[in-house]
Amino acid sequence: MNKKLYNEILKGNTHYFYTSRTWRRKRKLIIDRDKNECQICKREGRVTVGTKEEPLIVHHIKELKEHPELALMDINLLTVCDSCHEVVCHPNRLENIERVKVMNEERW
Repeated sequence: MNKKLYNEILKGNTHYFYTSRTWRRKRKLIIDRDKNECQICKREGRVTVGTKEEPLIVHHIKELKEHPELALMDINLLTVCDSCHEVVCHPNRLENIERVKVMNEERW
């Protein structure tokens, strides 16, 4: 990885990284490697394929901000659908959604 990308990640500027040509190329390679299928769904016996309307996400297994040295390493990248990405990467968001649903059901 070039020094500029690495330094921007260290500064917390992940937008610069994710909009870089280097990342876009790597993302395409990883999606091709994983045959445009969510690898988490695949492990669970489901098939989720990316489409133009709902593209798949290339997820950093070890978080980008904490491990910038792994930003472009194939072993640290995994193709996932949006649903699996929320469960794996942002479980706290789902907890908040579930709480709101429960609160609404009790109020009615």
